[in-house]
Amino acid sequence: MTNDFPLSRRAVTRSALLGSAALLLGAGNRAYANSRAAAAAPASSGAVLTLPAPTGRHPVGCQSVHLVDHSRPDPWEPGIPVRELMLTLFYPARNITGLAPAPQLPSQAASRFGEIAPFTPLQLPGTGVDWGATLSHSVTGAAALPGRWPVLVYSPGGGDPRGLGTSLAEDLASHGAVVVSVDHPGDAAAVEFPGTTPFRNDPVRTTILRGDPRDQPPLFRALIDTRIADLHFVLGQLEHAADLPLPRGLADTLDLRRLGVYGHSAGGSTVTEVMYENQRVRAGINLEGYLDYPPTLPGGAAEPFPVAAEGVDRPLLLLGTEGFNRRQELDRSWSAMAALSGPWVRTMRIADANHWIFTDYAAMLPQLQTAGLMTAAGRNRLIGTVAPTVSVPKVRHAVRGFFARHLATL
Repeated sequence: MTNDFPLSRRAVTRSALLGSAALLLGAGNRAYANSRAAAAAPASSGAVLTLPAPTGRHPVGCQSVHLVDHSRPDPWEPGIPVRELMLTLFYPARNITGLAPAPQLPSQAASRFGEIAPFTPLQLPGTGVDWGATLSHSVTGAAALPGRWPVLVYSPGGGDPRGLGTSLAEDLASHGAVVVSVDHPGDAAAVEFPGTTPFRNDPVRTTILRGDPRDQPPLFRALIDTRIADLHFVLGQLEHAADLPLPRGLADTLDLRRLGVYGHSAGGSTVTEVMYENQRVRAGINLEGYLDYPPTLPGGAAEPFPVAAEGVDRPLLLLGTEGFNRRQELDRSWSAMAALSGPWVRTMRIADANHWIFTDYAAMLPQLQTAGLMTAAGRNRLIGTVAPTVSVPKVRHAVRGFFARHLATL
């Protein structure tokens, strides 16, 4: 049995450097290269974007899971009497040689994402790019590698589907972790379910968001509170992983004694509060997420989350960017919580970067710019000027190094 996630600093640094090479070469180790070669080239209706390969020694499997919380109705659709969630688990696999990699986004979700993309605050191209053609570096249902792996739960940014966190999740899994990526339906741009139900006649749910929810205080509160409830439910389900439809042996590898959470933007807000409320979470990373509810009236005071009002008593990394245009607003709650938490909180920022650098957009948007589908100004507004050969290894290094340090021993 292998258990190699607790890496030394030297190993983390070395893998970050190897990650730069993988980005430039467009491939990782032999298993990844062979698995991608096994995928038939799909007929594409536009530019095909690629994701950087994982840098760890393990091939990666993935599995989507549909969960239903019968204890609460859906907050966004009055006709849905339950709360449905979709997850993807990324995990160390035995062998994926010769197997085809899974897409970054499921086909129907990718199609709807392309329809929505031009009308979101990100203003991404809806034509000229095939959003459904991007492949991951993981294989659906691959046999799990025996071992005991730390579990990392990921919550994406507001409006983002969980698939936009694929690159970082795969890299963590390749180094010996199980990553549970969570979609928040109604909030995420497009979520694809296994089928329809009597109360949902479409297998895809699209976002109800219009603009930045931070600018709509009641909506922002409902969004964050819903996400917090979603993650508490997911954590509860993971305690009974043997009852979930997982590849054989995967449930036995989950070491919930080494449980971490990380999230981007609204996901960062969510996981920080969940960490505060759930003592089983041993460490967390907030990737540029607010820790307060915005004022409901002009000139009013923001309401800090309980975690910001009380502080934390376990390791928390606040990782942001130098270019975020609402940094002053973000710093208000970050500084308050850090002052209450002492050495438990560490704050870092990435230079020449902007808010979406923590997602797959870090690698994808420069490709859109090269293809003439995005201007330099549009790219810089979202991810900054930093090159993906720098930003991707830097984010991976920071996230993996933090969890390797704080989830290494019990």
